[in-house]
Amino acid sequence: MLSAVQPTNRLHLGNYLGAIRNWVNLQSQYDCVFFAVDLHALTLRQDPKELRDNTYRTIATYLAAGLDPAQCTFFAQSHVPQHAELAWVLTCFTGMGELGRMTQFKDKGAKQGTQDSVGAGLFTYPALMAADILLYQSNLVPVGQDQKQHLELTRDLAERVNKYLGADLFTMPEVFIPPSGARIMSLLEPTAKMSKSDENGQATIFLSDSDDEIKKKFKRAVTDSLPAIADKDVAPGVTNLFQIQAALKGVTPETVHQSYVGRQYGYLKLETADIVIETLRPIRTKVEELMRDKSALDYHLKEGAGKAYVRAKATMDKVYDKLGLLPRFRV
Repeated sequence: MLSAVQPTNRLHLGNYLGAIRNWVNLQSQYDCVFFAVDLHALTLRQDPKELRDNTYRTIATYLAAGLDPAQCTFFAQSHVPQHAELAWVLTCFTGMGELGRMTQFKDKGAKQGTQDSVGAGLFTYPALMAADILLYQSNLVPVGQDQKQHLELTRDLAERVNKYLGADLFTMPEVFIPPSGARIMSLLEPTAKMSKSDENGQATIFLSDSDDEIKKKFKRAVTDSLPAIADKDVAPGVTNLFQIQAALKGVTPETVHQSYVGRQYGYLKLETADIVIETLRPIRTKVEELMRDKSALDYHLKEGAGKAYVRAKATMDKVYDKLGLLPRFRV
């Protein structure tokens, strides 16, 4: 099973509940590969110091949240050069029409400006994403609704290359639906997903937020105009808070809902805030500890990259051989 996130100092509650916490639960059940996609981050202009710090912080968050280097492989994408190598090969097998139809390119391109001003990396990065997946012969890939199109392209490319080269070079990846998870919505616009790029920072709970910041954001959360929580047909904002509590307590949203029927929304907001604070405080504290002395992060990054490199090289050696490229010399 393989998954990754872009390096950022703005990982949020949705990232934690929708992805990272599931990784922690699944690392003992699957052969897991997790990484920070710092090469993907280059599709947008980055401040070098911030990118470096954000990559460290992402890996620190993995560790603080409970990923165990003894149970899974995690690393920084740029530390394994085969990601870029396979991305170039797959780009040569990808049609411009396929890339042009990718909805994320359309959305992000529209935000950046005219088509001529958008970097080519934003156009071709689905090939890099496909390389990330196929390089490790991944069977399962957890993806959200907005990423399913990318996995479909990855499957098309795997089939295309396998057929063209007459070999089963790549495993066909499947969508993985975690046994538990949560789709966390914006606190202020509960019909939209919680997002690091939300213009209003009060809508998002960041893993780096202080206890006071978390409490203040939940106090401002959109709920409903009724005098008390109803037995059914509650508003999206109320459902969102039920979902957050349920995910953190390990119960169903319906169970949380029934415990609040007839109570006022203020109790729901404050109690949800308290549960989130108790969950995120130790993660935040551990991240800051790791960031003060990065020697442990460097050690785990080196170890993880070494394990990933062995697997990635095995795939690339087969690909290059089937393509007819000359054997590489050790230098």
